[in-house]
Amino acid sequence: MRFSGYIFDVEGTLMDSVQQNLLSLQVCLADFGISIPYELLQLYSGLDGDQTLQLVAPDLNAPERQVVLEAQGRMYEAKYLGSVKAFAGVRDVFGALREGGGRIALARDCKGPELSHYRSLLNVDDLIDAMACGDDVEHGKPDPRLIGLALGKLGISAGQAVMIGDTPYDAEAASGAGTAAAGLLTGGFAKQALLEAGCFVVANELRELPAGLEAGQRSRLSRDEV
Repeated sequence: MRFSGYIFDVEGTLMDSVQQNLLSLQVCLADFGISIPYELLQLYSGLDGDQTLQLVAPDLNAPERQVVLEAQGRMYEAKYLGSVKAFAGVRDVFGALREGGGRIALARDCKGPELSHYRSLLNVDDLIDAMACGDDVEHGKPDPRLIGLALGKLGISAGQAVMIGDTPYDAEAASGAGTAAAGLLTGGFAKQALLEAGCFVVANELRELPAGLEAGQRSRLSRDEV
């Protein structure tokens, strides 16, 4: 059985933006007198921003965390957004999934005006059936509500969909929402970390995804038949 719905994370999955996001956070924290190694921030790439700050800067209270996140958003837009690029093959992959009868949704935790910039670079608006934005939910991944919102907009059940992301938090959100999870190595996480988080298949890059999904589905069906 093929999936009828494909829910894509955006940053790190469709957009090559992980380094820019982490650097903007690192610089903002330094402005507040908090020095955090880039490698530590990488471990929490894709996690809800407030949860990330609770882990890496536990001395910050809730209002201070909000100030840092707002400052990071402004810095990212002003200094880093212009260097963000789309990964190769997005339109081809979306087209292939649509030709197979699939419906596509984007689910993104990031908030702010960068969405219009991403959409202009991706050039796939005509291939997208639904958009679930972090502005519409209170918490980011691994909270599953953003995935649930995408499912509702696609009009399909959780069992018919797969969430594609680049972090363990995407996979955990998918599991919480009842969908399958597929991972990409474009976010800086190891393959084993994505598998352990629940991904049934992990591809090196987006262009390998359709073949990986097909192979993963056959493997799952084979196991179910045993």
